[in-house]
Amino acid sequence: MSSELSLDATTTSLAARSLGSSPYARVFVHGFAQTSRCMGPFGDLLAESDGLLAVDAPGHGRSLEHGEASIAQGAELLCATAGRTQYIGYSMGGRISLQAAITHPELVSSLVLIGATAGIEDQQELAQRREWDYQQAELLEQVGLDAFLQSWLDQPLFVGLPEGARFETERKTNTVEGLAASLRSAGTSSMSPLWDRLHLIQCPVLVLTGERDTRYCEVAERLVAGIGSAATHEIIAGAGHAAHLEQPEATAAAVLKFQDQTEAPIQSPTDNNNA
Repeated sequence: MSSELSLDATTTSLAARSLGSSPYARVFVHGFAQTSRCMGPFGDLLAESDGLLAVDAPGHGRSLEHGEASIAQGAELLCATAGRTQYIGYSMGGRISLQAAITHPELVSSLVLIGATAGIEDQQELAQRREWDYQQAELLEQVGLDAFLQSWLDQPLFVGLPEGARFETERKTNTVEGLAASLRSAGTSSMSPLWDRLHLIQCPVLVLTGERDTRYCEVAERLVAGIGSAATHEIIAGAGHAAHLEQPEATAAAVLKFQDQTEAPIQSPTDNNNA
């Protein structure tokens, strides 16, 4: 990467790193228990192509002060940080980016979702997930960060992660306080379902899933159906839930091809971080 500019969190924005060209052509939001540095070759490839703004999600990395932000509040912080550009989000970051596209269509020129959902509608499933989210937060507080992260990465969802894509050292720069707050405030169970608002999205949308992530492949088809003709679903061969980490070259190629087909105005980070 040719350059890096570090941006601190403020009361209205997230901590971020502007990588490669400036102004940047896209913003990336990571998943739970990661940071803006958990991108590997995927991030390098995007940064080398017209630049990338990588944010620390609320409660993560250097955005610890925003740990109690909900998905909706996280979307406000993200928009204030990134401005108008292409939004790319993985898992939790995808849910925040999806919310941003609905709430602030004027800022999201195009949207890429990787292993993301629009929330849980079924009340029984929602209750079960809420219990699980809170149990995970309590486990984290009881056993500490290192043991919790080991348990988190041992989930079947992440079985396909290569050793170098686990980012265990970087994940440990997070805190018990920040991650526990995120689980309670921005876990899947805390999100207001967005399924009945998907038709409000005005920009082109690419939904990416790994071929082994069958559950989210089904979710992706429903997302595309709800958004309409502006959305497409692409399956990344040889990948599971974290397609961008398991197959970074193929995932980056899909993102860059999609952006070539859409207009993505760029935004200088200094325009949004004058605090």
